[in-house]
Amino acid sequence: MTESTDHPLSGLWQPTQLQALYYGPSSVKRHLLSHLPSDSSKAFIITGSSLATKTSLIRQVESLLGPKHHAGTFTNITQHAPIAQLDEATDSVLNDPSIDTLISIGGGSPIDSAKVISYRSHEKNGGFLYHITIPTTLSAAECTLGAGYTDEKGTKVTVAHPRLIPQVILYDSTFAKETPPKLWLSTGIRSLDHTVELLYYPTASEAPTKQSCLTALSQLFEYLPKCKKEPDNEDYITRLQLASFMSLFGLGLNLKGSLGLSHTLGYALGSPYGIPHGMTSCLTLPSVVRLKADNLEDAEQIVRILPFIGHQRSGDDKQDAIRVGDAIDELLKTLGLDATLKDYNVDEDQIPKITKMATNSDQGELYDKVASLIRSKL
Repeated sequence: MTESTDHPLSGLWQPTQLQALYYGPSSVKRHLLSHLPSDSSKAFIITGSSLATKTSLIRQVESLLGPKHHAGTFTNITQHAPIAQLDEATDSVLNDPSIDTLISIGGGSPIDSAKVISYRSHEKNGGFLYHITIPTTLSAAECTLGAGYTDEKGTKVTVAHPRLIPQVILYDSTFAKETPPKLWLSTGIRSLDHTVELLYYPTASEAPTKQSCLTALSQLFEYLPKCKKEPDNEDYITRLQLASFMSLFGLGLNLKGSLGLSHTLGYALGSPYGIPHGMTSCLTLPSVVRLKADNLEDAEQIVRILPFIGHQRSGDDKQDAIRVGDAIDELLKTLGLDATLKDYNVDEDQIPKITKMATNSDQGELYDKVASLIRSKL
């Protein structure tokens, strides 16, 4: 895959199969049926128990689909998409040959689960399933060609294919309003994590990827605090949904492994310790940015953030990159999202395991720096 460079400025961008993105109140009601792949389509809903039992959202979608289009609903996808639940959902879908469409409703776990089911459909039957997604968090799982789930050992497993990106995204603020505030805000930091780490990602193109990330980052810094104060403001909700989209969709098909150290740390902390990925980003991103300040090429990219969050550059890239990490820390405090690993019962004896998983090594300079980073979060 072509890597992007800044000196000289060169690179490649490859678009995805996304066909439509709608945003705004009642987008689901207005556009869902018109974007089923055919008049005879049968759709299966993938979601979690909270949305199914604590809100009327799933019933609304089932009612919209009606008997003509609704093939079934699986409501037991939980955090990090455990394989037992995923296998159960897969069997429900693949045992019904009439199903041609998946509708994922929720955050990263239902969206990724739908992708994995589509991947398994391709493996078994030779064809992917059409995917319409209704995201209710800001994790941006709808924007990538990859999907993750948790195996029997608690380890994150990933699959990837260009055909796994959903064909249709419906950002509906009336659905997102049902998301608990901490989950909503913390997944906003997950989107922020995407924007920062794509700036120094080797295959991220300057346009649209990095330019979109900088715009998204500015919107996240502005509207996350506003949304904390006014959680039912649907304009704020929609702006954050669009910022989430811009945080990751611009990568297109240029995915080449994990996005960066904050993300690999997130995988090492998330499934094994039951920490939501929004909160893993809260725990890791500021410290990773400060660590990256030691690398001049990474720092050169990170300092581009400062004007987008109301700061001026000093000309000292290392110190300016550190200031970006500090600004993210301040944002977390404003949002009430500053946390420690002790909050999730992670003790010091886990540092070697986490560090090895995040760095794929058990010694060396990077290992030592990451171990120190983790220790600072206890």
